[in-house]
Amino acid sequence: MARKKSKANYFTSETEEYIKKYNSSTDNEYRNKVFTEHIYLPFYKLAENIIHTFKFYYTDVEQIEDLKHEVVTVLLEEKIMKFDPTNGAKAYSYFGTIVKRWLINYNNKNYKKLTQTESTPDSFALNVPSYMIVGEHKLDYDEAISLGNYIDIWVDLTYEKLEELFFKESERKIADAILTIFKKRSDLEIFKKKALYIYIREMTDCETPQLTRVISTLKKDFYEGYLELYERGVLVPNLNNK
Repeated sequence: MARKKSKANYFTSETEEYIKKYNSSTDNEYRNKVFTEHIYLPFYKLAENIIHTFKFYYTDVEQIEDLKHEVVTVLLEEKIMKFDPTNGAKAYSYFGTIVKRWLINYNNKNYKKLTQTESTPDSFALNVPSYMIVGEHKLDYDEAISLGNYIDIWVDLTYEKLEELFFKESERKIADAILTIFKKRSDLEIFKKKALYIYIREMTDCETPQLTRVISTLKKDFYEGYLELYERGVLVPNLNNK
């Protein structure tokens, strides 16, 4: 059911241990040494990989190389100290989600700046597509997407951030089951809420209160993304797609 992914070999369990050491130390000299020798490269490669994988090429810096260093700076100055392994989060997933979200916002902001100017500045002189990347999906700026399209996008993005949304393994298992149902909704023959609750409980062996908490978290996340796209006029709320 769960989608297993291999960790990049540049960001290992050893990297996570050094991040813990960095956060637990108050010795600036030691922290600088740990970051320079053991954390900088994994952060840099993480930024590089996500930028090129999802084609985050709308930038207001001269070179993509500058964007990579900007991402590393954000991670170092704003995010690294917020990593809490006691919540069950894994460093690679945690920082990967942060980088994707930051780059999505950054990319969209710069695209708006591009479309609001009369001429294209040199910093935008790149061979870039006319869409924004959300997860592994493309959203065309000239075409609205349907509710069905959004559900598919939301499911894929939520798979990526399960560890961020749910600290307990049991809750992630329930969330995974729910997302699987959304993913395969076109083949689903159960539509009543009570029947779906029973179905999920049988799949995960969970209690109703726990299931309800997970559903509430997913519902809130779903509607936040939905309303953001709807308010921007990208999403058309039709129900033609299941």
